[in-house]
Amino acid sequence: MIEVVRIPALSDNYIWLAHDDASGETVVVDPAQAEPVLAAAQARGWTISVIWNTHWHPDHTGGNAAIKEATGATVIAPAAEAAKIPTADRLVGEGDVVMLGAHAARVIEVPAHTAGHIAYHLADDSILFVGDTLFAMGCGRLFEGTAEQMFGNMQRLAALPGETAVYCAHEYTQSNGRYALVAEPDNEELAERMAEVDRMRAQGLPTVPTTIALERATNPFMRATSVTQLAERRTAKDHFRG
Repeated sequence: MIEVVRIPALSDNYIWLAHDDASGETVVVDPAQAEPVLAAAQARGWTISVIWNTHWHPDHTGGNAAIKEATGATVIAPAAEAAKIPTADRLVGEGDVVMLGAHAARVIEVPAHTAGHIAYHLADDSILFVGDTLFAMGCGRLFEGTAEQMFGNMQRLAALPGETAVYCAHEYTQSNGRYALVAEPDNEELAERMAEVDRMRAQGLPTVPTTIALERATNPFMRATSVTQLAERRTAKDHFRG
């Protein structure tokens, strides 16, 4: 079994620490900062051996150098963003496999938020580390890509098994949900989910990971039926102030 630990960072980031007890190996996914990651690993007696980056943004790679220096960890990063991740040791792309002990993670290219964004899918463990492509009830802004790319991403991720746990990198659920209620006002499952999200956030509780099944039912971007509809929803969300 893989144990996944959530590490809050910056204002709303989540860094993920994943540990395989059988091998003793530990990977950190998208370390925005080094200090909280190193502290969390030390508290558990874990040694970080690998860093997985999903994309180049500093709030996902900012801790790479210090963690490498402290642990000797290998940095695995998207090949298409090699020039923007100078700490990378191994560059990967679509279909490549990276390991956490005996657990295999397949690389899925999901460009749009950034041009070379990737996700790591551990199919046998029903785990998906998706960075800023898919959020609970949301998707990443289209900084370096197109609505067509993001629509393809959503369709592809929606096809994964429903029980797949989705580890995204930000606590955006409440704000995403407020827009989702506007996009799909008649979605009863969405209304029920938002009531639970509001309750959890009022208590200071995290709302991720989510699941593919939950996103299929309540995420207006995954539920978009065309590129045009996704583009319209993404533009509306970019300007939404609810």
